Amino acid sequence: MYLVRHAIAAARGPEWPDDDVRPLTARGISSFTKAVEGLAALDVVVDEVLTSPLVRARQTADLLASGLAGHPPVRVLQALAPGSALARVMEQVAGAARGRRVALVGHEPDLGELAAFLIGARHAIPFKKGGVCRIDVETMASRAPGTLVWLATPGILRRLAT
Repeated sequence: MYLVRHAIAAARGPEWPDDDVRPLTARGISSFTKAVEGLAALDVVVDEVLTSPLVRARQTADLLASGLAGHPPVRVLQALAPGSALARVMEQVAGAARGRRVALVGHEPDLGELAAFLIGARHAIPFKKGGVCRIDVETMASRAPGTLVWLATPGILRRLAT
């Protein structure tokens, strides 16, 4: 399972009074596109990309899917919207993931809390915008089912790009 924080988005404010529709910036698109090249260089394979319904997350998910081998499908998962209860996220992800390699595109602090829960950590794992981690999960049924394999900032991923 890959956890991906959305890329750099437009600032909150009067221009974007509805936070749900704030888009990625040109810099965010460019930076994350290069980060995805780094993921491709790591031979990351994803069967499906699950994303928050917010525009910035959906745009990030589309960039991720278009840059990976096989161009995995993107599907909105309502539980990945900001502020969703962890139990709801786990339930929906467990139903969607079943033995497949999935990427979850979402928001902070929710992704950091999910990562901590999945690996049994006491504190949330911080994600930079466009950051990605890989957690290997055998089953979603146990308290700490996963192993953190790696966590990469977008800067590291961009340096891996060929």
